[in-house]
Amino acid sequence: MKIAVTYDHGQVFQHFGHTEQFKLYEVEDGKPVSTELLDSNGSGHGALAALLADASIDVLICGGIGGGAQAALEERGIELCAGASGDADEAVAAYLRGELINTGANCDHHEHHGEDHACGEHGCGGHEDGGCGGCSGCQGGPAFEGKNVGKRVRVHYRGTFNDGTQFDSSYDRGEPLEFVCGAGMMIPGFDRAVADMEPGEMKQVHLMPEEAYGEADPRLVFPFGIAELPGAEELSVGDQVYLQSPDGQAFPVKVVAKSEKTVTLDANHEMAGKELNFSIELVELR
Repeated sequence: MKIAVTYDHGQVFQHFGHTEQFKLYEVEDGKPVSTELLDSNGSGHGALAALLADASIDVLICGGIGGGAQAALEERGIELCAGASGDADEAVAAYLRGELINTGANCDHHEHHGEDHACGEHGCGGHEDGGCGGCSGCQGGPAFEGKNVGKRVRVHYRGTFNDGTQFDSSYDRGEPLEFVCGAGMMIPGFDRAVADMEPGEMKQVHLMPEEAYGEADPRLVFPFGIAELPGAEELSVGDQVYLQSPDGQAFPVKVVAKSEKTVTLDANHEMAGKELNFSIELVELR
């Protein structure tokens, strides 16, 4: 059996789609017998799943991961164990002891902007604490109609803010984004835009926050006593850290203020409240 762990300086890296390395473990008789490092080469989640499949990986251990990445792994027969954190070697040992619990798709940040924000993720309007922003996955089925709904599509896209600043581009990664249209894998406006496109067609869309990552929720900004948060004394404004929900899911928060006794954390998605522009090219229908 071969196990791969998203890896960064001995720790389980928390963003599957952004990991720069995997640590691979060859396991025999329930024990690791050899390890090696595998570079991701900046691939997106679909290419990462293919990379792991090519390396004959049986199990992936990671921190945060979205629904699209989970589906890509399932298609290639790779078992997922998400929600892990801390020392990578110990995470593998815990898995082999049967003590590592899989949280499933839990991405609350992003693998790439525009993707992998299904129900249960902050990208879906932040309903960790208060209501879904309206993705189709939260409503028991697609919230719109179109000839591509239910089909697996591959698209290239470029995302910009209103001032023209680019925040993401599949072209730069050299890998189209693949997802099932209408399955709640995407932010609503992006998903809806693809529903009636033809292969080869280009489309420009402008999304208000309610069609993207929702409005920022003030309830997701909260103070934490420094004494209650191990390592908080080392944090600075702008840092991102991970907390764990009562059901064991890891989610990122950003430090937005700090005093002598408290640190204020913001669990809103970093794109919450923003208007977004996308240039979308439908590459292929599957």
